[in-house]
Amino acid sequence: MKRLHRLTGILVKLQSKKIVLAAELADKFDVSLRTIYRDISALIDAGVPIGSEAGIGYFLVDGYTLPPIMFTEKEANALITASKIIETNNDQSLIHDYQEVVEKVKAVLKTSQKEKLEILEQRMITWDPREKPHSNTLPVIQQAITDLRVLEIEYTAASNAYTKRLVEPLGVYFTSSIWVMIAYCRLRKDYRQFRTDRILQLHETQELFPPKQFTLEDYFSKYSEW
Repeated sequence: MKRLHRLTGILVKLQSKKIVLAAELADKFDVSLRTIYRDISALIDAGVPIGSEAGIGYFLVDGYTLPPIMFTEKEANALITASKIIETNNDQSLIHDYQEVVEKVKAVLKTSQKEKLEILEQRMITWDPREKPHSNTLPVIQQAITDLRVLEIEYTAASNAYTKRLVEPLGVYFTSSIWVMIAYCRLRKDYRQFRTDRILQLHETQELFPPKQFTLEDYFSKYSEW
């Protein structure tokens, strides 16, 4: 059963990432690299289409999907806990989308698990007395980050000054219950931060911008020196 659990876990890990290193799997399951090599070989022998690139890692061939995953009670509880935390953020679309995810998870749970989750939902809350202005722009911003799509935003700055800008979204971070977008601002010709609750209107353009050498670690390292 221990090996079966590990083989299932390896499949889940392979489906969750584009490339998975053998060392990463060995560390996750606390086994040797040789054991991981044997497990991968066993999965291939069982008909799972696993590809590999020397020195890079393993991947699932496109088109292969796992059967529905069964959640443990602790995993289901973790999802419900996360949903309560997400409810404290300011983006209403994120709250709605995550609730949809939770509903899909509940659909594959056993009746006894569903009953326990209902009890947990009723007896767990997150409390934040601060009044938060709402936004609904996070999913569009996230999609634009991965698509490299230019956004046009109408924005109110801290001084209440209205501005309209074209920006190249590069990242987002969450602080004090507010989502903030980091983007290259074409008006200022530099990186700027935009609170999502101050975005009055957001429009997706048809323009794509070239990839940039950008990481949040580098950005915050430079920003902290200002």
